[in-house]
Amino acid sequence: MNQQQIITTMKTKTKAVILTAALSSIFALTGCGQEDLKSDLANNPNEIKNEMSVNAIVPLANCVAPGWASQNGGTTGGGTAAETTVSTYAQLKSAIENTAVKVIKVTGTITITARLSFQDQSGKTIYGASGAKLVSTNQTKDGSGIINIKRCNNIIIRNLIFEGPGAYDTDGWDNAILDDCRNVWIDHCEFRDGVDGNFDIKNKSDFVTVSYTKFHYLKAPKPGGSGGTDDHRFSNLIGSSDGATADAGKLNVTFVRCWWGPGCRERMPRVRYGKIHILNSYFNSSVSNKCIAAGVQANILVERNVFENVKEPINLMTGYTAVTQTGNSFVNVTGNTSGSGNAFTPPYSVNKLNASDVKSDVTAKAGATLSGNICDTL
Repeated sequence: MNQQQIITTMKTKTKAVILTAALSSIFALTGCGQEDLKSDLANNPNEIKNEMSVNAIVPLANCVAPGWASQNGGTTGGGTAAETTVSTYAQLKSAIENTAVKVIKVTGTITITARLSFQDQSGKTIYGASGAKLVSTNQTKDGSGIINIKRCNNIIIRNLIFEGPGAYDTDGWDNAILDDCRNVWIDHCEFRDGVDGNFDIKNKSDFVTVSYTKFHYLKAPKPGGSGGTDDHRFSNLIGSSDGATADAGKLNVTFVRCWWGPGCRERMPRVRYGKIHILNSYFNSSVSNKCIAAGVQANILVERNVFENVKEPINLMTGYTAVTQTGNSFVNVTGNTSGSGNAFTPPYSVNKLNASDVKSDVTAKAGATLSGNICDTL
């Protein structure tokens, strides 16, 4: 080995030591999901290095929720508390119901035999290891749905796939529901094939952010349900009814870098009452009937999104407050693309992509694309 080769080898080893030291610092601070990160480092050191520089991974102790979830004291979930690993329905149910458990790591595929009830808790994180999935096969009115989150505060749900049996209008349950909750961050999740819907937010819930999350349908809708709609691939509802007047001043939600993908028919989302910020998201369902729908007292800021091959990007219903669309890209769309009135000004700051960069970013990163409980900034 000549002198130049020796110098090059020394430089390479030095860089490896520095990278390992940096990651070790992250491991020490995060507490949760360390095994996933260490495994990725061993198998894909160059990939991890690239992700660190591009995605700005930060320790969980310093993780800050974006958007509305940053308000009202912020959203930290279970933070760096010790984690409980679950791989069966019984283990998951027990960990969710145990108020002393603050961080739950889900592994593998868990079949949901009865809808999970997550109620009256605060400061908790539920996250999935790579590929973790919660699956329901029940399409009945009373037995459908995966999880009902009710009267909870300061909650993080991250890197999980929620898979339902397909849309069927029986007035059943969504894959997941937020009911009277505050400060919730849904991050890097995937919701697909819900019976009534994929993910709904209702009943005075507030200070919610949904980031890098994918909504779609892979299964054909089942016709003939008692609700009367043969194709109920209606993804996201914010506010359960026009008569729920207690929602006024609540239901403040940020959707940032989300993907309403193939199969979504309507409700992307359908909004009542809340101040909703839809930022840097991608809509490309060719079966869409309408995308964003503004209902009673809806106040919506539609900013720097991409609508591609969809119908009715913005549907202005009766009684909305205001819809502002700014900086969006509309590609091969039909129907209304205009807003009306001046929507609210968000009380927070968030990094914004140009519309030209949204599609590539969202399609690469939205969904359960992390290796565990990892905080990557926008």
